[in-house]
Amino acid sequence: MSVIKIENVTKAFDNTVAVQDFNELIADKEFVTLLGPSGCGKTTMLRMIAGFEKPTAGVISIGDRVVNAPKTFVPPEKREIGMVFQSYAVWPHMTVFENAAYPLKIAKAPKAEIRRRTEAILQAVHLSQYGGRVPSQLSGGQQQRVALARALVCEPKVLLLDEPLSNLDAKLRESMRFEIKEIQKNLGITVVYVTHDQTEAMAMSDRIIVMNQGVIQQVGNPTEIYRRPVNRFVSDFVGKVNFLRGEAANGRIELTGLGQSAPYAGPCSGKVVLAVRPENITLSAEKPDISGGVLTGSLMSMFYLGDVNDCRVNISGEILRVITDSHSFDTLTEGQNVFLDMKEFLVYEDTGAGDDTRIVT
Repeated sequence: MSVIKIENVTKAFDNTVAVQDFNELIADKEFVTLLGPSGCGKTTMLRMIAGFEKPTAGVISIGDRVVNAPKTFVPPEKREIGMVFQSYAVWPHMTVFENAAYPLKIAKAPKAEIRRRTEAILQAVHLSQYGGRVPSQLSGGQQQRVALARALVCEPKVLLLDEPLSNLDAKLRESMRFEIKEIQKNLGITVVYVTHDQTEAMAMSDRIIVMNQGVIQQVGNPTEIYRRPVNRFVSDFVGKVNFLRGEAANGRIELTGLGQSAPYAGPCSGKVVLAVRPENITLSAEKPDISGGVLTGSLMSMFYLGDVNDCRVNISGEILRVITDSHSFDTLTEGQNVFLDMKEFLVYEDTGAGDDTRIVT
């Protein structure tokens, strides 16, 4: 069982707390992503699991063995982990086969076993036909797969990946997401993945741990994180969102300074922050047949992106982003009056605490 148990882990560098009171249980064969902005503590947490950093406090267990505790420390090479870094870190003078086989060679495995296991892992990462090539003859994605093969050849209990796709171009990054997920499923290995890219996290993860300033903000599957963010930070970091301030009363939210309102049947009253995703707003040139749920504004700009039309709409000085069908680019004109139907939105209590504001509906 490759379960990772993290209990009350804190890491401080002098007077700076990088990770604070981190608690989580990562299940066997689960793909979990640590997601957050630069400096949020996600890589520090990964390095503590790997053994490259020691916690200031707390306990980390891999399987049934404690690897970090106040009086216990298991070095990285004895933790049965594989790790892939942001840089490929493949040796340029070695062939693909030699790079992948290197950990087994260091472990002095028998030659027949080295060949068998290396050939098997190269097949798993779709590099069998490239075994005799050197890294300079490979693409960036192929080099990253060599690094992945090298991390997996010793059959680790846990695979740790620290922003492994950030050096690849956009199209290659997208294809590699699905390749890594496929490899993980086929091998049945526990994965902890670090990224600041919310699209990567959404596409690959069974669960996402969103962090900010060393503190866990929310844990959940991609659907929960995207549709039910617990606070404004998560709402803003994971995906695109518009925020509108208002006051909830009598079944409506009066939008502050806009002279317009939206229907609201939730439990909150008083000052609120309304959060609406751009794709959850329907934009039209003619007023839809909906009673009391439509905002009006002026279409400021449109950006044709092929699959969508990315619009900016001015509502009494407040700029809303609206993502609509790409064909609307041919039927709308900048400067015209438009109508917005907010199909789905969240409401947060406005306590004046900014990102700490909690969701109420």
